[in-house]
Amino acid sequence: MRVDHLERDNGRIVGIGRIEEDVVKVAYRRWAPIYDHTFGRVSTEGRKHAAEVINQSIDNGRVLEVGVGTGLALADYGRHLEVIGIDLSPDMLDKARERVAKEGLDHVTGLHEMDAGDLQFPDNAFDIVTAMFVMTVVPEPEKVMRELARVAKPGGEVLIVNHFSQTEGVRGWVERRMAPFAEIIGWRSVFDQSRVMVCDELTLTERKALRPWGIFTMMRFKKRAEQERPIAAE
Repeated sequence: MRVDHLERDNGRIVGIGRIEEDVVKVAYRRWAPIYDHTFGRVSTEGRKHAAEVINQSIDNGRVLEVGVGTGLALADYGRHLEVIGIDLSPDMLDKARERVAKEGLDHVTGLHEMDAGDLQFPDNAFDIVTAMFVMTVVPEPEKVMRELARVAKPGGEVLIVNHFSQTEGVRGWVERRMAPFAEIIGWRSVFDQSRVMVCDELTLTERKALRPWGIFTMMRFKKRAEQERPIAAE
């Protein structure tokens, strides 16, 4: 189990290669019992903000949460929505299912073990697709972005909440120092925004730094409606 490689520019780490799925599963098996009380606390504000945005975006509809984890955001979604969650980690999903049963979250209609890079849903299936704190974890972020775009309806939204690394300053130095330990912590500390800007059918409509301390960023994309597709030249 290992990260394939560290990408360097003049000796400085500028990226982290593929993280294998088995590395992620092992890491999150360790995280599952303590996740809510560790990283879950740090990410609470970001999750709540994303859920609030989603609640206000549509009067009703289907929402897919990719990387649902232990289900920390599930109670924050409005009951006017149908919510489906997927995650690669069965240990995290067990926690999410316990949460749904304990809190009576009837608007959550499915929690599935699934690879974010190979979503088992048809095209154009969801009004909103969200991935919170996921893109730094998955083996191929670009592939995952394309899957999120595929399953979103034309005119619908893809909403990302994620950490994007800095190149300078104390924070940038810390992120680069953490990079060699990606296989242990289960996520990339060095991750550039360009890795999620790969879908022609998605238009970035909002980018906002979130609490705490602006560590995380929300990015909202709108999927181009069918009638907005450019006409191919003859």
